[in-house]
Amino acid sequence: MTALLEVEELHKVYQFREGLLKRRNVEAVHPVSFTLNAGETLAIAGENGSGKSTLAKMLAGVEKPTSGHLFVNGEELHYGDYMTRCKLIRMIFQDANTSLNPRVQVGHILDGPLKRNTDMTPIAREKRIKQILRRVGLLPEHAYFYPQMLATGQKQRVSLARALILQPSIIVADEALSGLDMSMRAQMLNLLLELQEEMGLAYIYVSQHMGIIKHVTDKILVMKQGRVVEQGDTHAVFANPQHPLTQKLLDSHFNAHSPDRHSRSH
Repeated sequence: MTALLEVEELHKVYQFREGLLKRRNVEAVHPVSFTLNAGETLAIAGENGSGKSTLAKMLAGVEKPTSGHLFVNGEELHYGDYMTRCKLIRMIFQDANTSLNPRVQVGHILDGPLKRNTDMTPIAREKRIKQILRRVGLLPEHAYFYPQMLATGQKQRVSLARALILQPSIIVADEALSGLDMSMRAQMLNLLLELQEEMGLAYIYVSQHMGIIKHVTDKILVMKQGRVVEQGDTHAVFANPQHPLTQKLLDSHFNAHSPDRHSRSH
């Protein structure tokens, strides 16, 4: 059976000019390969500067890979083919304050992808917008609000609504919950899990928060300086981490004396 998402040797090199003739290459992401099935969640973990956000942006089509291939349902996705990609893979960014235009009403923000990528009538689009606002825990009336009129948690729900509006198969969430307090984070996580069950969504969750990763992900990639240093089933990796970075990330979250930490190794 074909996996929903197949990533083969995805690779990113940045070129910097040093002086007139000299160029310097920086490998931001060394070749990465993995698969993801419908209804699964993959965590991409690592410290700042590890390349995890660059990888997430390549998956979402925001960043052009230097080389490598990406397949959804066996069909290759090419960089720049936004029409195909945005119906399959959508992204939720870390900061809703910068990713939502403050001068555009929420309804218009959600209408944009529908207008550009579907043949839906204005009435059908309005109906979809109201449905999706309700589904993410907002009111249909929020369509007439501007982002600055909303609380932080509500803005992140609008970002989620925008990601869901084209009914994609995969959502890439880049540190999408890090700006929320604990209770809002818990509410959003529960909502994401409900939506996953309901719609068979696959998530790629970029985070340093090992507690959330432990509870909501099936697979994990651990990155360091652009390389995947450990990958596998989340439960197995947490129970028996092989790489010093994975151990460090786990120990800094579940400190050495926490019963929660030790219970994973039995």
